[in-house]
Amino acid sequence: MPSAPESEQQSTAEPAPRGLGWRLHGDGSTVRPGAVVAPDERLHWPQTISIGVQHVMAMFGSTVLVPALTGFPVTTTLLFTGIGTLLFLIITANRIPSYLGSSFAFIAPVGGAMASHGIGGALGGIVIASAALFIVGLVVQFTGTGWIHALMPPVVMGTIVALIGLNLASSTLAPMQQVPLTTFSTLAAVVICSVLFRGLLGRLSILLGIVIGYLVALAQGQVDFSALQAADWIGLPPFHTPEFHPETWVLFLPVVFVLVAENVGHVRTVGLMTGRNLDAYNGRALMADGVASMVAGVGGGSGTTTYAENIGVMASSRVYSTAAYWVAGICAALLAFLPKFGAFVGSIPAGVLGGAGIVLYGMIGIMGARLWVENHVNFSDTTNLMTAGAGLITAIAVTSGDAALHIGDLEIGGIALGSAVTLVVYHLMRGITRLRGGEPASS
Repeated sequence: MPSAPESEQQSTAEPAPRGLGWRLHGDGSTVRPGAVVAPDERLHWPQTISIGVQHVMAMFGSTVLVPALTGFPVTTTLLFTGIGTLLFLIITANRIPSYLGSSFAFIAPVGGAMASHGIGGALGGIVIASAALFIVGLVVQFTGTGWIHALMPPVVMGTIVALIGLNLASSTLAPMQQVPLTTFSTLAAVVICSVLFRGLLGRLSILLGIVIGYLVALAQGQVDFSALQAADWIGLPPFHTPEFHPETWVLFLPVVFVLVAENVGHVRTVGLMTGRNLDAYNGRALMADGVASMVAGVGGGSGTTTYAENIGVMASSRVYSTAAYWVAGICAALLAFLPKFGAFVGSIPAGVLGGAGIVLYGMIGIMGARLWVENHVNFSDTTNLMTAGAGLITAIAVTSGDAALHIGDLEIGGIALGSAVTLVVYHLMRGITRLRGGEPASS
């Protein structure tokens, strides 16, 4: 991990915001050994633009894969990730370098909402979840993050993240059964590229795997080019308006927990890498992501989140300048006005998406386990063991049985029910332990 720049060795406190300007780092062309380009600095514009393009490439594969999996318009999603990134930079006073790409946490609830109410119902759920995230950010801005850690300790957060990934697994079954060669060729390509290449190519392993899988599908005649041929080269992306159906909102609320964890973790990571204390910006980051996702939901785009993919670009380049993210956001928004590009992404066959999904959904599930490991969750303690076990089994049982809990018109799916069970079991057991004078579990 890079050490803090010399100018910041004496103090890790983040200076007060100075607007959206940047001061030139050193000579504007090089980064000294042991130094980093801070968020409020930049290199000369040619270097800054090239790094911004790298950020577009880093986020691209995952960002376009989400609308491809959910059926959302690709170009619309790209537009709102670009706009959302710019909004994030403005709201965080240009201090948190981040790209807001499509969030995989929304895939399952979007699928459930679209099945009953179409894309309008899914967008309504995104808006509601995003508004809840904004409210959480507003509270954090005034009270700090202590209450979040108390409500969602690592054992709870890890379980919720894991069950979201595991509940998406069923969507890969049909491609495995119907087009196994394409599905497993894509899977193999992603896996091999991730270890065969280093640097930027290694971080683009999912995108490279999709390209290879696409070629395998093309050789088997599984690609339909009719929409691509009919699409214009330049035009407006398609827009959709949200519809609000309260019975679907419960599907989206667990996503808020994941977005909170991703945003807080992102701010902490950037602070460590730049040698600055950015804790004061946790609330702004959450509010900014909430606003960006609400704007996307109102216009027809996918919900967003801070992207870990782009942290790799920053770590390798040692450039944390928010100027590069302004470039990335603008570039992504411009891509949205190429309908033929969106139609090309839309032509990706189900087998390719299924192969990529095996990797991505599995990674989401294992990220939950990673939270347990990194935070030293003690599973010899009954509270932690039952919390994780009850939440995961409830979610998996509901999803594998293709069923849901019905309370009147309210339908509660596996992710929502599993998340609720996780929270209730943990806090119920801890509460009883305290009442009987025992020592609560370390989580």
